[in-house]
Amino acid sequence: MPPRRIAVLADSDTRWKWGAAVAQQLAPGHALDAYFLSGRSTPTERQLAEIGIVPDTRREVTAAELVGDEELAAADIVVMALLGGTVLTLTHSLGLAWEGRERRPITVTGYVGVVYEKMVDGLMTRAGSDLVLANSAYDAGRFRRAFTSVGVDPDTVVECALPFLGGEPYLPPGPGGRPFTLTFAVQPSVPKGKAARLALLERAAAHARRFPDREVLIKLRSMPGEATTHVEADPYQLLVEELAGSAPANLRLVYGNMGEVLDRTDLLVTVSSTAALESMHRGIPTAILTDFGVREAHGNHYFLHSGCLASWDDLDSGALPQPDPAWAAAQGIGKSDPYAAARARVAELRAGGVVLPPLRPYYTPQRASLYLGDLLRRHGLDEKGHALPAALGGGDSGRVKAAVRRVARSGAKSLYRVGRQRVAPTLRKWGAA
Repeated sequence: MPPRRIAVLADSDTRWKWGAAVAQQLAPGHALDAYFLSGRSTPTERQLAEIGIVPDTRREVTAAELVGDEELAAADIVVMALLGGTVLTLTHSLGLAWEGRERRPITVTGYVGVVYEKMVDGLMTRAGSDLVLANSAYDAGRFRRAFTSVGVDPDTVVECALPFLGGEPYLPPGPGGRPFTLTFAVQPSVPKGKAARLALLERAAAHARRFPDREVLIKLRSMPGEATTHVEADPYQLLVEELAGSAPANLRLVYGNMGEVLDRTDLLVTVSSTAALESMHRGIPTAILTDFGVREAHGNHYFLHSGCLASWDDLDSGALPQPDPAWAAAQGIGKSDPYAAARARVAELRAGGVVLPPLRPYYTPQRASLYLGDLLRRHGLDEKGHALPAALGGGDSGRVKAAVRRVARSGAKSLYRVGRQRVAPTLRKWGAA
C-alpha cells in the first residue's frame, strides 16, 4: 500500500513554516509534499534550510496548475498555508475540479500567527475548508461566532495552537555559564520607515553598551533581496552601518532557526512578532515594546492584557516580563497536545463509508461575484476554475507580464549584489552566526 500523503500549499517562508509544522502535527506518519506558489515571496533555499522541515517532494507551481494536478487530488490531506484570497480561489476552483469524485482530500487552513487585524476578511475567505484551525481558545470562540452569524458550519473551526510552540523549558544561565542573552526578534514591516527602524536598532545598541557582560542578538528574518510574507524595505543588516556610534562588540546579527536561537535566549524582545508566543511558551521572559506606542498598526495591541508590555527604559532598568497565566492560557500557550482535537476530526472525516461533501466556500458567484471574480482573475482562473488564456502567456497581457518579470529579476539581482557586497561583510564583521 502506498504511503499516505499530506500536501502543503505555501506562498512564503513563514507560511511554509506554519503549514509544514501543522502537517507534522496532524499526520506525523504521512509523506510530506510541498507545493510552493510562484510569486514575489516564494521562499529561497536558504529560508527553507533555516526552517529545517524537509519535504519528501517539492514543486513550484501556479494556482492554475494546482487545480488540474492529479497528485494533489490524490493526497489524503491538503493544508492551505496561503493568503486568505488565495485560499478562497483554490477552495472554489478545487471544489469544482474535484466535484463528482468518489474521494477527495481533506482540506485544512488557518492563520500563521496571531490574528490582530482583518479577522473578518481572512475568516470569510477561509470558510468552506473542512478544518479551519484556530490557534487559541480566544480565536476559536470569535471564529465560531462569526461563522454562525453568516450560516457557515461553526464546527469546522477546531481549536489548537501555533504548531511551532515547543522546545525545552527555559533555564537561566548558571554561574560561570553562558552570558545572559537578549534577543531582539525583527519584523519586516514593523515598525515601518527607516528612521523608526534605525532608532530601534540604536536602543538595542545602547542596551548592549549598558550591559557589556550581556550578549544582544538581532535575530534577522531574511537577506536583502529575499522576500518574506511582508516586504522589508529597510533591513537591519544595512542599518547597522548607520549607527551613531561604533557598534559594541556584544551586539551581534544572527540568522538561524528561531527555536535554536531561543535555546540561548534569556530575554526575548519584539514589537509584535509571533516569536513572542514561542518564547512565552518556553517560560523565557518576553518584552513587547511600547516605545512606538501600543497601536493596532504595530500589532502590539494584541498583547495588551499579557502583562509583557515594556519599553527599552524598562529593560535597561532590569525588567524581565512574564505573561499573565490566564491570558497565556487563552492564547493556547502551554497547552499539552493541542492538535488532538484536529487529529480526531480528521479521523472522523476519514471514517469508513463517509463521503466528504463538495467544497463550498462562503463567497460564491451568486453571493460575491465581483470579489470572487477579481481574485480568480488575479490567479489566472475563470469562474469555472479553468485557466485563463492570459495565464498561459499569450497576447499583450502575456508580454506585459514577461516585461514585469524581467524588471523584477533585474531588481532581485541588484539586491543580491547588495547582499553579497555589503551585507555579507557586515555579518562577518559583527560575528553573526
